[in-house]
Amino acid sequence: MSATELSFADFTNHHWQYAATDHLDEVRARDFSQLDRLGQVYLDYTGSALPGRYQLDTYRDSVCDGIWGNPHSVSLPSRRSTEAIEAARRAVLDFLNASPDEYTVVFCANASAAIRLVAEAFPFTAPSRLGLLQDNHNSVLGIREYAEKVGAEVTTVPLGADLRADDDETTRMLAAGTDGPSLFAYPAQSNFSGVRHSLDWIDVAHTHGWKVLLDAAALVLSQDLDLATHKPDFVPLSFYKIFGWPTGIGCLVARKEALAALRRPWFSGGTVIASSAMGGWHALAPGAEGFEDGTPNFLGAVGVGIGLDYVTNIVGRDLARARMTSLLQYTLHRITELKHDNGMPMCAVYGPDDVVDRGPTIAFNVIDKNGRVVDERLVESRSVDMNIALRTGCFCNPGVGEAAFRLDTDDLLRAGRLGDGPYTVEHYRHEVGIQTGGALRISLGPVSNFEDLSRFDSFLLSWRNFVQTTESLAGLPPRERC
Repeated sequence: MSATELSFADFTNHHWQYAATDHLDEVRARDFSQLDRLGQVYLDYTGSALPGRYQLDTYRDSVCDGIWGNPHSVSLPSRRSTEAIEAARRAVLDFLNASPDEYTVVFCANASAAIRLVAEAFPFTAPSRLGLLQDNHNSVLGIREYAEKVGAEVTTVPLGADLRADDDETTRMLAAGTDGPSLFAYPAQSNFSGVRHSLDWIDVAHTHGWKVLLDAAALVLSQDLDLATHKPDFVPLSFYKIFGWPTGIGCLVARKEALAALRRPWFSGGTVIASSAMGGWHALAPGAEGFEDGTPNFLGAVGVGIGLDYVTNIVGRDLARARMTSLLQYTLHRITELKHDNGMPMCAVYGPDDVVDRGPTIAFNVIDKNGRVVDERLVESRSVDMNIALRTGCFCNPGVGEAAFRLDTDDLLRAGRLGDGPYTVEHYRHEVGIQTGGALRISLGPVSNFEDLSRFDSFLLSWRNFVQTTESLAGLPPRERC
């Protein structure tokens, strides 16, 4: 018996629920055989899920079976596309257990586009408030530009050492109330640390007059979101983060009453029931269609229902969740226990070191034997050589990076006063005093397996007793962005 087999036996003894997920090994062998054929360890599911062969074959057959036309007509090809879009809306609502009487689905390019729809149309006024967590994707953080432009107050709840927002502090911020249309925006799951924030805040916010935008883009691959139990007003999603394909379509799931309160700053083809060039007026289409600019991605909509059915009925949500949790427990334990021969830890993990209220995402840095953070470009280069796909940087989430690296607010303010530039990311990195360009991130998916994590373990062990020197940093490419 090999060392890997012995390790796997020990793993399954400690994580018995993994053994019940062998169906996912069959799915991997049938639909994701390229992973093993190419020897690729894929650990970037937060960046993008992978599409399955069965899913893609079903999509191809569906598209090739019919004729599809622009949905803005009554021809048979047009009606086929319209029916596909409506079927996709129903599939999304079913996936989230959302009542069609209460919620609707606006299709757009991705979660960022969905967030922008809300940001630009939310009726902020000078007395309004925008509440944020320090843990927010840039696409959510960018809402503040619309709020501040009209004089709304922006409040950001800081993160603690475990990269969680304090429940009492968040509740106090919400309980302070609102004087105008106000929005509380936060992630259900951090795309940086994997921390899952409380869904109970939704009801708290509603009690005190807030609308709630819940960024669920990083959550729904690994956790169900039940909109019959928790009822945010706006939920942006990117479908490729759930099932990998199509990559050019996402949606905004919105409560109908909240969507009706938005005020669009423009109109476009498909969003109006009538308009006049000479009369200077337009009448916006009601509901979701008033927000779907241009021709909807009707062939992408065909893939939405297929993808949701695939992850629900072919992969299996409960099995996938059990497997990802088992592998997360194992990997967290390994990363935190590894040490250099002199006793120094080999890694620094950002966020909780347990699996309570967190998704299958781990942010960390490799530490050399002298206690220095190893440049992320060195680590990324070696990961490529070992055929391991992971992510480096701040992951478009600067707030968590600022908390994880304990950056000083005065330094951050000084970096923001650099002026017009042009400046590179290195200029900003120098001003805020951070050693490296960010963290490393691995994230697990439904067909991740023990062998993937065994190879990742070997990758980490390759840094044992490493000492970062000026020579080792020579020739690294410049950082282009965070």
